[in-house]
Amino acid sequence: MRRTPVYIVCSPRPAVGKTMIARLLTEFLLLQRGSVAAFDINLREPSLLDYLPNVTETARIDDTFGQMALMDRLIANDGIAKVVDLGFHAFDDFYRLIGQIGFMKEADRRGVEPIVLFVADRDRTSENAWAMLRSELPRGALMGVDNEQVLYGDVPKTYAGQRMLRIAALPAFLKSIINRMNFSFTRFLRDNQSSSSELSQWIKTNYTRFREIELNLILHKL
Repeated sequence: MRRTPVYIVCSPRPAVGKTMIARLLTEFLLLQRGSVAAFDINLREPSLLDYLPNVTETARIDDTFGQMALMDRLIANDGIAKVVDLGFHAFDDFYRLIGQIGFMKEADRRGVEPIVLFVADRDRTSENAWAMLRSELPRGALMGVDNEQVLYGDVPKTYAGQRMLRIAALPAFLKSIINRMNFSFTRFLRDNQSSSSELSQWIKTNYTRFREIELNLILHKL
């Protein structure tokens, strides 16, 4: 049975590059698979919905109807990869919810593969949240994200020895380019004349790392 991945990009802290990573991942999956369904759980703008409105919908978990609507979509083994951009304000409530409903066990039973991409930071809130996820999630479901724009150097000891996805820092002028609402990573690769440019190489490197995660998911279940 082919398993459907559900990527949850999250952090209990604001301004750690979470939505940027969710954008990258969503565009990669759209390019790789031809379809993707993204869910935006954020209060502040800009959010994933602003950048990728054609494949993203707003999700709510502050009432029973919103919770059921989201979980019904995430638990469906329909072959369409999912990406959840989980805002910091909803971090605790989201993981409390999936714990209460036994989401991880039900996902495994139905052939759905949750992958939590946790954007690491050096503060105590992040370290406590990481420890909580390590204790409550299956080992293979959790991966840290080393966003160099946030960590500025060596990964803290809290995350030592853990699977980490590295996102290299970009110069300020390139960050200003990718933060534009009409910017597309995939379109830039297709349209840019110089495939060796710094931004092109950065996008290709991140897409390659996402592809490795996808391949590991397949190999792990063979």
